[in-house]
Amino acid sequence: MASTPTSTTMGFTGEPPAAPRTDRERQKADRRAAILTAAARLFAERGYAGVTIEDLGTAVGVSGPAVYRHFPGKSAVLAAILEGASRSLLDGADRVRIEAPDAASALRALIAFHVDFALADADVIAVQDRELEQLDPGVRHEVRSLQRRYVEHWVATLAELRPDRAEMELRFRAHAAFGLLNSTPHSARTPGRRPADGAVRGILEEMAWASLLS
Repeated sequence: MASTPTSTTMGFTGEPPAAPRTDRERQKADRRAAILTAAARLFAERGYAGVTIEDLGTAVGVSGPAVYRHFPGKSAVLAAILEGASRSLLDGADRVRIEAPDAASALRALIAFHVDFALADADVIAVQDRELEQLDPGVRHEVRSLQRRYVEHWVATLAELRPDRAEMELRFRAHAAFGLLNSTPHSARTPGRRPADGAVRGILEEMAWASLLS
């Protein structure tokens, strides 16, 4: 079975910049990553409209205006989270399908990869589900384009395994699987605690497999 791509140390909250060459660049990259992680958590908890630049600064131990050294505004933070997540998912799916020896292995790896995303970045998923319309139109169009391309990887893989099924049905099954995988980790949380990955990973993977191919 193909190896499963994993997220970067930043998770899925934005693409990492080029490797920093100096301590100052490294500190700046770390601060940017911290802002994105904090923003995803706060946007998930309070909603995009309920979070200010000052809130983001406080969450990472800096003043609100210091956030502007990394992002021109709150909308740019949201764009970095959602566009970064969508690109990370698409890049991972690209690698899965290139490396997988057959369609069944590709589907298993796609499921495992998406479970990694769901377990590691439940906050990003919540923001993606609720706040997409807050993006500027051009950015929203780009994010949706990336998301459609990600779905097409799943549909194409399913078509190899179920050539007798209509494309519309396969696309519906893919979206249903995303709904299952995306909603479970966030809804299973209790205050101050996230579900144990090992307790849910196998269940999610097998349920997704069954829903896709039943």
